[in-house]
Amino acid sequence: MPKIFIDPGHGGRDSGAVANGMMEKSITLYIALRMKYILEDEYTNAQVKLSREKDVYVGLSERAQMANAWGANYFVSIHVNAGGGTGFESYVHSSRPSLTVAYQNVMHEAIMGALRPKGIVDRGKKAANFAVLRETKMPAILTENLFIDNSNDASLLKDPEFLGLVARAHVNGLERALGLKKKNWEDENGMLKNAVVINSFADFPMAEAIAKKYKAPIFLASYAAGEIAETVYLIGGSAKGIKAKKIVNLSGKNRYETAQKVGKHLGVL
Repeated sequence: MPKIFIDPGHGGRDSGAVANGMMEKSITLYIALRMKYILEDEYTNAQVKLSREKDVYVGLSERAQMANAWGANYFVSIHVNAGGGTGFESYVHSSRPSLTVAYQNVMHEAIMGALRPKGIVDRGKKAANFAVLRETKMPAILTENLFIDNSNDASLLKDPEFLGLVARAHVNGLERALGLKKKNWEDENGMLKNAVVINSFADFPMAEAIAKKYKAPIFLASYAAGEIAETVYLIGGSAKGIKAKKIVNLSGKNRYETAQKVGKHLGVL
């Protein structure tokens, strides 16, 4: 079972790059936590550990030591760039170990496959002597996800849906590189038993508990047209275009009302 160590860059007193009303440390943590959820929720053979799961400071060597001690099979460090450029780039250590480069090729193409349709510039597959790449004992990659000080990039980095796309793209790369296996949520006819549909990624936190309870994947409404599951749990938005044997509408007039409905459905309110 592959052990995947995800490293959200910076944290605590180290904010990382700061521009356009954002801090790198917050963006990287958001992406990393989303990756962790997707990997644990949708795959059967992935173990996941993060260098931090909240806004705390963790030294560079400590991050590498944590991954080494855990026996990670792959180290993924998430960052946001700065310095006046634009686009996405990935790094491996300057020694370019063969397996590390092979994983980088898969990861980079999977991520750019998702970002390219958004007009994101591919800045290439690079190498550097970064501490977390140098001190880790397993294949490692560091991704720089757009430029926080570029106004066009920043508008995307402020969008939870885009950050969700970035997280999903990283996971797609991990699936291909490490041979991850998806959970079987389908019935004997190949139809999903349950699915959760959200209006936007802002509804994602409320959807997580429902998805875990019913062992269901989460879909954006814009990708959920047609018959996607036997039972659909709707969180935010409407059921327009969705077909199912049963639709459980947990949407309110606003997110507060939606949260109340979800809480009552789960029996916690």
